[in-house]
Amino acid sequence: MNPRAVAQYPGTWQEFRARFGDESSCSAYLEQLRWKTGFRCPRCAGDKGWRLADGRWECAGCNRKISVTAGTVFDRSRVPLQDWFTAAWYMTNQKHGLSALGLQQLLGLGSYQTAWTMLHKLRTAMVRPGRDRLRGSVEVDETYVGGAEEGVRGRETNTKFIVGIAIEILSPKGFGRIRLHRLHDVSGSSLIPFICNAVEPGAEVCTDAWKGYTTLAKQGYRHKTINVSHSGDPAHVSLPGVHIVASLLKRWLLGTHQGSVTAQYLDAYLDEFAFRFNRRHSRQRGMLFYRLMENSVDTPPARFRPSRAVAPRPQ
Repeated sequence: MNPRAVAQYPGTWQEFRARFGDESSCSAYLEQLRWKTGFRCPRCAGDKGWRLADGRWECAGCNRKISVTAGTVFDRSRVPLQDWFTAAWYMTNQKHGLSALGLQQLLGLGSYQTAWTMLHKLRTAMVRPGRDRLRGSVEVDETYVGGAEEGVRGRETNTKFIVGIAIEILSPKGFGRIRLHRLHDVSGSSLIPFICNAVEPGAEVCTDAWKGYTTLAKQGYRHKTINVSHSGDPAHVSLPGVHIVASLLKRWLLGTHQGSVTAQYLDAYLDEFAFRFNRRHSRQRGMLFYRLMENSVDTPPARFRPSRAVAPRPQ
């Protein structure tokens, strides 16, 4: 197997169709991604084996029969690989992503739940294991996702979801990578762990004067506080990065997913948004497809019960 072939990916829809015209070509591509230097048994780590008539491999060391999809996002799926590849292509190449209803119509699937499950499984592969934390100067704030809410003040909420946002500030108008995560509340016990997981120690973390951030310096961060109410500038001027991300996130959830997001799966949608935002400057859209497929063969299978998770929530 030529290792250089692994880095190749289609650049256009026409190239995609020509390259992945049947199941065998899709399976071969997954093999290149999963076993870059040749077959490797997941049980005994042996590198000797042979291909069986049904397309699987048999390990010469432990005689285990192995499918290239076993232990990956595609494990035990009845959906053809061509459909999986098409879903990944459209998910990464459409400007605003792809909804479950859109995927169902695109592939002609008989079940909305099948489309919903496929997209959620692909979302699990949008977080690269061991990814680097944010560095340099980082803005942090929270935003609220949900419909209109009356009778609450300040950071209070009864029905909305709270989302923590961290974004690298490269220059006054230049932004780097982001991290998003659902928070249970806005106390320090929720905010500080989010920042520790998202931001490298030693970075400068810029927040407003909310009390939940007061212990940041004890965690090894250079904490810069902006008292928005006393600064004379509106919040979107004092902390522009997080407010831009919050606005784009809400618009995306409402536009692409019609606000149909539940608490249980909100983080999956946040991971997709971050995956797309962090690669917004990529000149080769096919590279996003490649990265998603590369992560998919390294991501263990996840099981979902969409019948309990697809009920829409007003945005």
